[in-house]
Amino acid sequence: MKIDLNGRLAIVTGSTAGIGRATAEGLGRAGASVIINGRTATRVDEAVRQMRATFPSIDISGIAADLSTADGATAFVAAAPDADILVNNVGTAFIRDYKGIADIAAIPDEDWLGLFQLNVMSGVRLSRHYLPRMVDKGWGRVVFVSSESGVNTPKEMLDYGMTKTAQLAVSRGLAEAVAGTGVTVNAVLPGPTRSEILGDYMAKQAEANGITVEEAEQGFLQALRPTSLIQRFATTDEVANMIVYTCSEQASATSGAALRVDGGVVRFVA
Repeated sequence: MKIDLNGRLAIVTGSTAGIGRATAEGLGRAGASVIINGRTATRVDEAVRQMRATFPSIDISGIAADLSTADGATAFVAAAPDADILVNNVGTAFIRDYKGIADIAAIPDEDWLGLFQLNVMSGVRLSRHYLPRMVDKGWGRVVFVSSESGVNTPKEMLDYGMTKTAQLAVSRGLAEAVAGTGVTVNAVLPGPTRSEILGDYMAKQAEANGITVEEAEQGFLQALRPTSLIQRFATTDEVANMIVYTCSEQASATSGAALRVDGGVVRFVA
């Protein structure tokens, strides 16, 4: 299968590192022009510099904007008013040591609301700008990067899981709204992945316990994701491969789906 995205303009939010960066690179290698995004100009500029050096044939640019705010989203779409592909990847999580219900009761309102603003509303704000333009053109791809935590809510990251479930509802609802237009909307559900956030957490756990990162990852899987079938963390490229395919012409019959790259963590077939 050869994915050809020449002539397409793709936006990938939260893409200076991790899954977002791997996705931006994958879309660029498939021929798309790519706009990456991060909160600060320093990180965006450095990521653009590195990606241009590594992949000189990729047409890549960057926009710094805090998409957890309405003002940040407004500034972003003013700088990039049109797109053929939108990957709503930006997001974060608070990884906590869960010892009991008191830990959930202690999660403050600002954590719940902050995660919702970044993980959910960033995608809502950008989708409501770009989707009508895609519909007018008769072609477009919107992908929400959710998580297996959206269907397998983790007690140690309950507020994060809530946002990932919300993304699935938004994704499916938008897909219903644009039915028959040539525009598709889907969600991709990674499992444990060597991304920036979880990778840094594993490195700290390894250092604190005097073990290797690989041993820390195995401990995480055994304690919190024992149903993993691949019994390892996925790479960011493995997740990006699914996202890039979902953005392609070849995926034109896939819409309203929740596509899992979870390593088999979720124990149901559908």
